[in-house]
Amino acid sequence: MNAVATKTRRRSAAFTVFLKEVRENLRDRRTLLSAFFTGPLLGPLLFVMLVNVQINQQLDKADKPLHVPVIGAQYAPHLVDALEEGGIVPDAPVADPGTAVRKQDADVVLRIGAGYGKAWRQGEPVQVEMFYDSSRQDTSSAVERVQKLVEAYARQQGAMRLVARGLSPGTAWPVQVAKRDQATPQSRAVLLFAMLPYFFVITLFMGGMYLAIDLTAGERERQSLEPLFANPVARWKILFGKLAAICLFSLASLAITLLAFAVVGHLIPAEKLGMELDLGWRFAGIVLLLMLPLVLLLASLQTLVAAFAKSYREAQTYVSLLMMVPLIPSALLAFLPIKAQAWMYAVPLLGQNLGIMRQLRGDGVGAAQLGLCLAGTLAAAAVAIGITVQMYRSERLAISG
Repeated sequence: MNAVATKTRRRSAAFTVFLKEVRENLRDRRTLLSAFFTGPLLGPLLFVMLVNVQINQQLDKADKPLHVPVIGAQYAPHLVDALEEGGIVPDAPVADPGTAVRKQDADVVLRIGAGYGKAWRQGEPVQVEMFYDSSRQDTSSAVERVQKLVEAYARQQGAMRLVARGLSPGTAWPVQVAKRDQATPQSRAVLLFAMLPYFFVITLFMGGMYLAIDLTAGERERQSLEPLFANPVARWKILFGKLAAICLFSLASLAITLLAFAVVGHLIPAEKLGMELDLGWRFAGIVLLLMLPLVLLLASLQTLVAAFAKSYREAQTYVSLLMMVPLIPSALLAFLPIKAQAWMYAVPLLGQNLGIMRQLRGDGVGAAQLGLCLAGTLAAAAVAIGITVQMYRSERLAISG
């Protein structure tokens, strides 16, 4: 009977470790805040608030009269009248337009030269200078608005000059470009949510990070596994129990984030920008499926990296550096014009990024793409788990002290 009981205890060792770690970390406020509040709830709320502020600022500038200092307005009264009809309010001229823009005293400044009137009467080209700062994203709509009004006035006056000479206005534009934008309202939402895949990966990371650190370096410092296992237990069972606990917390964190985005996504006025945003249950289900193998991979990598540390603080440093790795595929897709190839879906992290972006654009994820993503990440997770198991079996890593 004793032998049977011992064998049963050994078989359930991994599950025992899993229950122990889940129970203990549910009492840890630091772990709960990191896994279930800081990233999953606070992150989406801040994200939506910032997007709303940015959208409302741009819409306010587009609808309200725009105050623009105009230098030399007396030289081009007809141009100034056309700007006023377009919602531009000419303000008093400034002494130094470049300084006014750099100091953010004005979004854009127009300067009309003294020779404008003479050149205009002689039918010669005239020049209007527009001062702005392209590094300020909040002024882009104002600059574009003023530029379009000036160009529209120039085209109108050019056409009138041709008509006065008995020529067709089309003579000046023998080739016209007909724009056919193939973007759908849903695909345009990618412009606002290009970093959303990285946010999901970081949520997974944060959900299990403190748990992974606590179950390696933390256990080593506290010597807390000795009283639990008086009988010899295979180290891989202890490891699997720990990994299961980390995966549970990571998945719970991701589920809370997806639920939060599904709710707060309705608060984003995307339709005002001609966009359509769908972060509902179908989107959440595809993201959760894509992320499942990544949960195992990140949990094993966090455990492996943290196991090298001799103290809790040292483990925090190592795992924090590991957090920079998921940024690479998101940065590549955000800043480089990469055309997705089939093999890319088999690359961990990159495949998840591509799949989430396709789902966000409304293109959907095909069965072949989904299979490659799951297979590639699961293979990487198996390798990472194998390396971690070998490390836990090594004599130099004392799990129980």
